[in-house]
Amino acid sequence: MKIRVLFLLIVLFCAGLLSAQELYLNGLNEMSYIYRTAQDSLNSYFRDAFSFSLGYKDFSLGIKFLAELPKYSNDQNQLLDELNSNRLSTKWTERWLEFERDNLILHGGTISESFGSGMVFRAWEDIEFDSDTRLDGFLVKYNRSIKLKALYGALPNRNQPAKNDLVYGADGEYPLTQNIGLGASILTMRTLNALSVYNQQDVYAGRLHLTLDMADGGVEFAKTSLFHNSGANHEGTAVNAYANLYLNPSVVKFLTLGAGYKYYDSFQYRNQDLKTYTYHDETLSDSQITGVDEEGLQGTLEIGLTDVLSVNANYAETWNSSFKKRMSDLYTSVEWLHGDMILLAEYGHIEKLDKVIDRWQQNIIPALSVSLPLADYSFSAKAEYEYIEKDNQGDIDWHYEPMLQLDLGRKKLSVSVSAQSHWQTSADILDGRYWANCEVKYALFSHTGITIFAGKEAGGKVCRNGVCRFVAPFQGVKLEATTRF
Repeated sequence: MKIRVLFLLIVLFCAGLLSAQELYLNGLNEMSYIYRTAQDSLNSYFRDAFSFSLGYKDFSLGIKFLAELPKYSNDQNQLLDELNSNRLSTKWTERWLEFERDNLILHGGTISESFGSGMVFRAWEDIEFDSDTRLDGFLVKYNRSIKLKALYGALPNRNQPAKNDLVYGADGEYPLTQNIGLGASILTMRTLNALSVYNQQDVYAGRLHLTLDMADGGVEFAKTSLFHNSGANHEGTAVNAYANLYLNPSVVKFLTLGAGYKYYDSFQYRNQDLKTYTYHDETLSDSQITGVDEEGLQGTLEIGLTDVLSVNANYAETWNSSFKKRMSDLYTSVEWLHGDMILLAEYGHIEKLDKVIDRWQQNIIPALSVSLPLADYSFSAKAEYEYIEKDNQGDIDWHYEPMLQLDLGRKKLSVSVSAQSHWQTSADILDGRYWANCEVKYALFSHTGITIFAGKEAGGKVCRNGVCRFVAPFQGVKLEATTRF
C-alpha cells in the first residue's frame, strides 16, 4: 500500500511539471554481478540500485530502488549453506522530499548528515562493509552567517532490525570573528538493548576553529551520559584537537608542521565517526573498538626541499589509561620529480602491545613506486615488501607479504594488475599463499562505465589508478556497471 501511494505521488508530481521549463531530473543506476569462489550454495550474487532525483524550483524529491538477489555479505564467515528467503530482497531504501529557499532547507525522508567532524554524530552508508547508519526522519537546515541544523529520525536496531532506534539533536556554528568559528551540538539516542528496554544516551559538545594566513587549528570537546541501560550506565568524555603551521622559510620551498590530539573515555556508540589520528588509520588494539579508553598524539612534517624533492613524516602514539595497551604508527616518504616522472619511496612501521592478553605485533612496510607517461599511456608501478611479526602469549609467528602492482591507463581505459604473497623464507615461496587479481575499467559511454575484477585480494586499503579505498577480502569475479543521467 505504501509503495502504491508513493508511486501515485511521484506520477502526480511529474504530470504537473512536464511542461515546466525549470524541471530537472538526475539519476544513477549501479548494477553488479558477483561470482564468489567459496563453499556456499549459490556462488552468484546480483545487485541493482536505481535512484533518481526530480526537482522543480524550490522542491526536489528522490527515491532509490534496491534489488539484492541474494544479499551479498563481505563477511567470509557468513557463507550460504542454503538459500533462504530473507536473503532475497527488493525494496525502496531511500525516499526523500526537500524544500529549499532563502537559506532554509526542509528535508523529510532518508537522512545522511554529520555534526562537526563527525565525532558526535554522523549518519552514512558504507556499501563495501555493509554498514548503514542513515536515518529516516526530518531535517531542518539554515545556512547563512550562522549555520543551524536539527533532525529527528529513526534507524533499524542493530540486533533487532524489525524494531527502530531513535535519534534527535541539533547543531550550530557561528563565526565569532572572521578567523574564529564556534560550534555546539546536542544529541539524544534511544537504543533498544538486549533486555528490550530503550536506554537513553545524551551527548553535549562544543568546538572552536581558528584560521589564520599561516596557521589553522581547532578543538572539539564532548560529554555523554548513558542511562536506563540495565545497570550498565556510564558517563564518557571525548576530545579532538589539531593545529597546522604553514611556513615559507628561505632555505626550503615550503614547510608545514602539524599536530593532533585525541582522548576518548567511554565514548562509543553507533552514529559517530571517531578520528584515529594515525596515518594508517589503525586502532589502539584489535580487541577494542575506538572510543572505549584511549589517548594519543600525532605529529606531521612536510618539507619541500627543492622544486623536485619533498619529504613527508608522520608519527603517532596511542595508549589506554593503564598503559597496558599501546600503539605506535610511523610513516615517512621521499618524493622526487623529474619531468613527468614521479618517484616515491615510502616506509611504514606499526607496532601494537596489549599486556592484558599478552599480545604484541609489528608491521614493517617499505615501498617504492614510480609514475610516468609511456607514449599515450599513463603508467605506474608499486612494489611493497611488508614484514609482519606477532607474539601471542609466547607463540611467535612471522612472515613476509610482498606485493607488486602495475597500473596502466589510456583515455577511456584503465587496467590494474597486482599480486601479493605470504611466506616466511625463500624456500616457502612455491608453497606460500598468493593473491593475484586484475581490474579493468572502461568508459563505455559518456554516461556509462563498466568495471571487471577477477582474482583474489586479501582486503584492507587498496589503491588503483589514483583511487584509494578500504575493501573486504574477496575471491572470485565482479562485474559492475554504472550509468548516470
